[in-house]
Amino acid sequence: MSTTEELLQSNLHEVFSEEDPGRRWAAIERTYTEDVTFIDPDGRFVGWQALNDQAQRLLDGPLKGLVFEEDGPGYVGPDTAALPWRVGPPGKPPVSRGIDVVTIRDGKLSVVRTLLAPG
Repeated sequence: MSTTEELLQSNLHEVFSEEDPGRRWAAIERTYTEDVTFIDPDGRFVGWQALNDQAQRLLDGPLKGLVFEEDGPGYVGPDTAALPWRVGPPGKPPVSRGIDVVTIRDGKLSVVRTLLAPG
């Protein structure tokens, strides 16, 4: 079973940064419950396939060529955690910042809420 910190890292780097569909799918299976709900400004997506499709859409579109980095420490509670992040071109200032607030159930992420900083 993964630690909460490992789940946060997997969500950011092995799913939403991973361009290889096979590696991303393996990370999805070990990181999220099958009925995971992903909520971002584009909507609400339920299940592994919907989450994978949204990650691919982001990687092909607005995140193409950009790199995620942690933007501070992760915050961990008994069934909730959060990880602030920034995204931008490698070695350049970020173009966007946000935070993922997650709910943990049975050792996996069951809800991922992505909040974006204004501006």
